[in-house]
Amino acid sequence: MISSAPAVEHAEISDEVAQSDPPWVTIVWNDPVNLMSYVTHVFITVLGHPKTKAEKLMLDVHHKGKALVSSGTREKVEADVAKLQAAGLWATMQQDH
Repeated sequence: MISSAPAVEHAEISDEVAQSDPPWVTIVWNDPVNLMSYVTHVFITVLGHPKTKAEKLMLDVHHKGKALVSSGTREKVEADVAKLQAAGLWATMQQDH
């Protein structure tokens, strides 16, 4: 007879590890190419941010050199980075600390 207890225990450990991992973040960096209005437009259309949030993030990129524009699982953030790069923005990702 095979017990299913180890499988349940393994699932609980995996859930704990997933919950303790810090989320990933998408960073958009300032560049000399894109207009501020275009960056705002991309944040609205690609990431779904409301206009006021998109404008604030764009100003962070412009004045601070970068902004954290999304967060979540590694897969979600990888997708966001790919979409932002396809739109011509300089985007990277890192695990939040």
